[in-house]
Amino acid sequence: MNKFQLYRLLRKNTNLSYKRSPAFEQNKWAKGLIYFGAVMFGIYLIMYGCIIGASADGTAGFMLGASMVYLPIDFLFRFVVQNTPGMMVKPYILQPISRYTAIECFLVGEHVSGYNFLWLCMFVPYGIILLFAGESFGLVFYEVIICLILMILNSQIYLFFRTLINRTVLWLILGLLFYALPYSPVLFHLNNKANAIDKVFDVYMAVGMSWYFLPLLLAVICGLFFVNRYFQFKYVYEEISKKTEKELKHVSQFTFFERFGLVGEYLKIELKSNIRNKTMRTRCIFSLVAVIAFSLLVAYTPIYDNELMQNFWCLYCFSLYGATALIKIMGQEGNYIELLMMHRENLIALLQAKFYFYSSVLIIPFVIMLPAVITGKYTLLMLFAYMLLTAGFLHFVIFQLAVYNKQTIPLQLKVTAKGNFENGMQLVIEIFAFFGPILITFLGYLLVGLTYTYIILCIVGLAFIATHQIWIRNIYNRMMKRRYENIEGFINTRDF
Repeated sequence: MNKFQLYRLLRKNTNLSYKRSPAFEQNKWAKGLIYFGAVMFGIYLIMYGCIIGASADGTAGFMLGASMVYLPIDFLFRFVVQNTPGMMVKPYILQPISRYTAIECFLVGEHVSGYNFLWLCMFVPYGIILLFAGESFGLVFYEVIICLILMILNSQIYLFFRTLINRTVLWLILGLLFYALPYSPVLFHLNNKANAIDKVFDVYMAVGMSWYFLPLLLAVICGLFFVNRYFQFKYVYEEISKKTEKELKHVSQFTFFERFGLVGEYLKIELKSNIRNKTMRTRCIFSLVAVIAFSLLVAYTPIYDNELMQNFWCLYCFSLYGATALIKIMGQEGNYIELLMMHRENLIALLQAKFYFYSSVLIIPFVIMLPAVITGKYTLLMLFAYMLLTAGFLHFVIFQLAVYNKQTIPLQLKVTAKGNFENGMQLVIEIFAFFGPILITFLGYLLVGLTYTYIILCIVGLAFIATHQIWIRNIYNRMMKRRYENIEGFINTRDF
C-alpha cells in the first residue's frame, strides 16, 4: 500500500469514526450550524475581496500587502476550526506502519483542508476586479496562487504554535508577537505611524510579487512540515506513554473550605482541578491572558471607543472564562460519574460548588478592568451590571448543559484530546452567552438609555443569583431523568 492509498484509507477511517461517535446525532446538528457559519464567513470574504480589489487601482500585489492584516486574523480563527493531527493519529501509533506515515498523511490533509480553500472567496473576486481593471492574467493568477499558498503556510505555522501552546500556554504570547512583527517599525516612527505601516505594506507587495518568493514559500512549507511531523509524534508518544507525569510532591489541603461541608469539598476539587490538570489549567491561563489583553486594549487605546463595542468587550471579559470552561460542564466528572450517581444528592452540592467557584472568579476580570474605569471608558455601574448578569443569568443558561453533556474530558491530554463541541446545544448557548446580552443592552440603549439598562441588568443578575438553589435543583431533576443515557455516553467517550 503506497502513501496515497494509505491517505485515502485514513480519511475514510476518520469519517467513519465521526459516524460511530456516541454524539453523532448531536454532531450532525453542530455540523449544520458550522456550515451556516462557513457560508456567512464566505460572504464576508467576498465583500472584503471586492473592497480590496477596488482599492488596488488595477495593480497586482495589493492583496499580498494586505496579508499583514488577514494572516493574523486567520491564525486566531484556526483555534476554532482546526485541530492538531495528534488526536487523529493516536489510534495508529501501534499499527504496523511507519511511525511518521500516519502523521504525514494528516499533515497533508491540513494542506488541502476546505478552510484553506474558503479564503479563495476573497482572493478570486479580488483577482476578477484586477482583470477587469486591465491587469495581465499571468500576474493576477500568480498573486492568487501565492495568497493561497500563504494560507497553507499559515496552517503549518498554526500547527507549530498550537502544539507548543498545548504544552505551555506562554507560547501564545510568542505566536502573537510573531504576527506583530510587521508592525514593529511603528515603534521607531511614533511620530509618523501611518507612513511606517505604508512602507511595510509596500515591502510586502514588492517581495510577494518577486520571482523568488514562490520557491521560498514552498521551501519554508517543506521545512515546517518536517518540524511539525517531529513535534506531533514526540508529544503524542509522550502523552500515550505518560512519560511526562511526575510524582506529586505537595498536597494542598485548602482547609478554609472545610467549613462549607460537602459543598466545600467539591470547591476543593474544582480549585485543585484548575491548578493541577493540564486541560483545565491551560484553559484557565488562556482565558486570563485574553481578559488582560482585551482590558488593556480597551482601556489604553482608542480602537473601541464605540459604546456598543465597549459593552460587548466588557461582557466578553466577564463571560469568557465561564463560557469556555462550563461549555463542557460535567465533562471532567465524566471520568468518575458512576461514583457520583451512587450518592445522587451529591450532584446538587457539586453544581452549587461550581456556581460559587465560577461566580467568585468574576472578581478577577472586575479588578483587571478597573483601569478602563479610571480612563473613563467604563463606569463602575457598567462593571457591576455585567458581573452580576454573568454570575446570575449567563451561568443559569450555561449550567443547562449539565443536563445534555455526555462526553468525558481527558484531564491531562492536550495533543490527543477530543474536539471542543460535542453537540449543537453547546454552540447555540455559547453564541447566546456572547451576543444575547449585547442585543438586550442595545435595545435598552434605544428605549431607556444605558444607565437604566445597567440597573435592569443588575436586578436580573441578582434575581438569578438569589434563586440559584431553585434552578440548580431543577437541573438536577432533569439530569436524573437522563442519567442512564448520560452515563453510557460518559463511559463510551473515556480515554482508557
